[in-house]
Amino acid sequence: MQAADAVAPRGDDGGFSEDGPCLDTVQLARLEQSFRHWIDATPRRDVRLSRRRILLIFLLIRYTGAKLNEILSLNPFTDIDEQAVCIHISDPQEPCTRRIAIAEPLSQEIQETLADPEFRASLTNGFSVDPAFVRRKFYERAAACGLPKHLGGPEMIRRARAVELVRGNMPLPAVQKLLGHATPNLTTAHVTFSEEELHQVTKLFIERESSRKTSARNAFFGKIVTIERGDVQARITLVNLGGHRVSSIITSESLERLGLQPGRLVTAEVKAPWIMLQRGQTLSACSADNRFQGKIIRINRGKVSSEYVVRIDDGTELCTLIATSTGKALALKTGESVWVLFNGFAVILHADD
Repeated sequence: MQAADAVAPRGDDGGFSEDGPCLDTVQLARLEQSFRHWIDATPRRDVRLSRRRILLIFLLIRYTGAKLNEILSLNPFTDIDEQAVCIHISDPQEPCTRRIAIAEPLSQEIQETLADPEFRASLTNGFSVDPAFVRRKFYERAAACGLPKHLGGPEMIRRARAVELVRGNMPLPAVQKLLGHATPNLTTAHVTFSEEELHQVTKLFIERESSRKTSARNAFFGKIVTIERGDVQARITLVNLGGHRVSSIITSESLERLGLQPGRLVTAEVKAPWIMLQRGQTLSACSADNRFQGKIIRINRGKVSSEYVVRIDDGTELCTLIATSTGKALALKTGESVWVLFNGFAVILHADD
């Protein structure tokens, strides 16, 4: 499997560009297993303890996207919050801190590792390890599982994590915040997103990524801005972190059951078969409640139906399924500009606490 060409972070301004390869999710999993097998490959207890520390450093970079120097400066006993299931990151070169949500299984593994008396005793200086030594071990593990050595370095793992999150549809401002990049003003369409709300969005995504209960595709994370009540149904409009508005039409009973109010964070999801595509730069007259312009980035053709993935301007990827014969008739191509259309009745709302 070749390393994926994808959107990658660059610079301190939080910008992203498609300027090189990085490991994909499958390759990152192979690299993680390489570290785990490496621990079991030695009979010496002192070496095992040292290797477990390197594994922990890898896991923290791989799942938080933090810099190597940020992880090495962590106090593992005070900066890893078991109750809040997050890591408190401080950049030694910057006067700021940030909270990064982590998945429950990772939190449990970290706590179990730290609870080992021998391992705790080996952390007299925390994660303070020679950065060059850490990089060398990362390169060795990448080479051991047949991956390009340079793609296994800490900086490249951080980059791969950013690409993974963006491709998984985490809102770009949330990715930027997680990485510690400067973020744009979090006020879109006269709606302000607080730091705590941004953290909630990130935490929600991480939990879903871990549980795999739902696809991150066709999902908009945002804040309710208006609720129009009718006798039987209500129209809910939310704005996401990219400034896009999404309308959903639900029953009045569902509105009350979910306890929806303006200002509440919700997730709007749309099933792929309910999404329509219209080609061209100009949108013709249509009755669709939700309309977004983007470019086709992938086409997976099947005998009966084909999957078209469109990326809109804030990085959100929307997937639709259409009949392969219809796709051929439309002659849609990768890179082509299209409109993504769907009705409010097709939008399912999830109220996340």
